[in-house]
Amino acid sequence: MFGGVGVPRRQARRLSLYLLSLALAAAALVLAGPGTGSADAVSACVGRPTRTVAFATGELRIYRTRQYVCALAVARRTGPPRPMSVSLQPRGGRPAVNAGRFRFQAGPVTVHALNRCVRAAATVDGRATATGWILC
Repeated sequence: MFGGVGVPRRQARRLSLYLLSLALAAAALVLAGPGTGSADAVSACVGRPTRTVAFATGELRIYRTRQYVCALAVARRTGPPRPMSVSLQPRGGRPAVNAGRFRFQAGPVTVHALNRCVRAAATVDGRATATGWILC
């Protein structure tokens, strides 16, 4: 196709490099998608934000759909791995817990809570917060 009559090899090479770079740029935009610049906008929980409880070293974020409740513990600052945990318990059920050493976020934990109250707790670097029975 290129390098035929009327198109010198140098121009053909430039044109093919240009088209290749254009295709790579388009693929990067498709794979990255819009909004990859803000880490705060990303949430691992589905549903609408229901509560945010701030404490000294982080915050407990609670999300709700019609049938499920989800919770995250998010540190105020990213840093080396530190002890973090988040738990979510529906009334009359066992708590769902995610605990360990994390850099920024513990969780998400999700429980089925259709027509049930839940309570949530979070710990980041030794500081903790908890809610009473909420979302009743």
